[in-house]
Amino acid sequence: MPRPVHFEIHATEPERAITFYTTVFDWSFERWGENPYWLISTGDGPGIDGGLVPRQGPPPVDDAPVNAFPITVEVSDLDRLTRRVQQAGGAVVVPKTSIPRIGWLAYCKDTEGNIFGLMENTG
Repeated sequence: MPRPVHFEIHATEPERAITFYTTVFDWSFERWGENPYWLISTGDGPGIDGGLVPRQGPPPVDDAPVNAFPITVEVSDLDRLTRRVQQAGGAVVVPKTSIPRIGWLAYCKDTEGNIFGLMENTG
């Protein structure tokens, strides 16, 4: 069965996005050669790594419907991570919601306007 193996974050200001994701998740970023592309290491264990690329075109507008393929990150403390998102300049766009028999889910927006999910598995 095909499985996701890589993700990309598009950023109007790549350095601002790097600061945001480093602050919130402790991810590490490494520039890939001379290209305007950064490899993202999300840590050890289950999961996938990704890349960060300069955005081609305008950023998402506020209050627009989700028109992308959001990634959801598993976290151990959803409340703590949503606070970190806000402290790093992001926003919570869908507050903490119960997912029966699974846990808690919230959707956030990074400093570049990209939406991503945070899931605390309690099931």
